[in-house]
Amino acid sequence: MTDVSSSDDPTTPKFSELGLHPLVLQAVQAQGYETPTPIQAETIPALVEGRDVIGLAQTGTGKTAAFALPALSDLAEAGRANDGPFALVLTPTRELAIQVAEAFTSYATNLDDFSVLPIYGGQAYGPQLSGLKRGAQVVVGTPGRVIDHLKKGSLTLGSLRPLILDEAAEMLQ
Repeated sequence: MTDVSSSDDPTTPKFSELGLHPLVLQAVQAQGYETPTPIQAETIPALVEGRDVIGLAQTGTGKTAAFALPALSDLAEAGRANDGPFALVLTPTRELAIQVAEAFTSYATNLDDFSVLPIYGGQAYGPQLSGLKRGAQVVVGTPGRVIDHLKKGSLTLGSLRPLILDEAAEMLQ
């Protein structure tokens, strides 16, 4: 992998050069981000092109943005899904599910009628069922609760584009 972390390096791309949808790019720039981290610089263009990616990086390096920004760009291009969520993110813990859902919300500030729904155990089914019925575009959940909703038929994956496994190694232990 090439180190693209230095903003002084003329080969370091800017977010504006990664192929993100203009509405997503505006949200990123409004948050003050100009230069992607190495994991973002290497994964975002591949994901925007529709390729499968496995990304490994330390905590705090921007992995969530590395998968969320391309997913939101794809959603902005495609429009609203008709049969279930557009994207599903599996996370090992409820805390991470909430954190990832908040990140998606902050990056989607310019997308009309965007909705993200965290689903996890320890939370009542009622609000989750309501959110799924309203048509959450992005569902972020723990494997157990996602499986529960799939078995109940309350979560359908007919319009699913990206499936993202966040902290996959932790879920496979």
